[in-house]
Amino acid sequence: MLPISINHYESASHSHVGMVRQVNEDACLDAAQAGLWVVADGMGGHAAGDFVSNLIVDTLRGIPPEPDLHAYAQAIRVALERLNAAVREEARRRGVNMMGSTLVLLAARGDRAICLWAGDSRLYRLRDGLLEVITHDHSYVQELVDSTLLSEAEASAHPMANMVTRAVGAQEQLELASVELEVMQGDCFLLCSDGLNKTVKDDELRVVLGYSAPYEMVRSLVHLGLTRGAPDNITAVVVRA
Repeated sequence: MLPISINHYESASHSHVGMVRQVNEDACLDAAQAGLWVVADGMGGHAAGDFVSNLIVDTLRGIPPEPDLHAYAQAIRVALERLNAAVREEARRRGVNMMGSTLVLLAARGDRAICLWAGDSRLYRLRDGLLEVITHDHSYVQELVDSTLLSEAEASAHPMANMVTRAVGAQEQLELASVELEVMQGDCFLLCSDGLNKTVKDDELRVVLGYSAPYEMVRSLVHLGLTRGAPDNITAVVVRA
């Protein structure tokens, strides 16, 4: 039996400042026509984190959507490397120690997709009722978990749980992790900032991603986070093949 060709993606996005923060330092891009979806979670405080996350989204929105997936991904990489240098220079100009943003993006063409990320914003995939985390957090506590020095339960309550080891603007050389994915009809992807996955459990994510419409999913996910007190900004982008 031949695989079903994928020629259409449905998507929706929603972002909320949360219940504690005064400024939303998250930014997202839902560009289904270009086959590109992005979540960026800014760091560095007011007038720094939101500047970087919005700069990422504006930059990626402006890249011509190449029909070839690998050529498109390469154009994205080049743009992000230039942006990383610009953010570093802006931080020096402002006289601040650090301006940066985590990043997770999904670019898709037909039944192929590429995910690029830096930091702890995540990409999940729901396929046939099974939820999988596609990304691997670049964070201090994740390194402790990987070294078996910390359990997953301990990691969630660790006082340095918000410390990331990679981000746009954090180092002179931007390090992006990547994974190439085969997309199947019915796959549902969730891109989110850590404000969501640190307040909503994976079992709850799996249930909501089984809803009928991406718009309904993102609204329900953000609402769930808000009912838990939402100490951080919350952003969700859902993409369904």
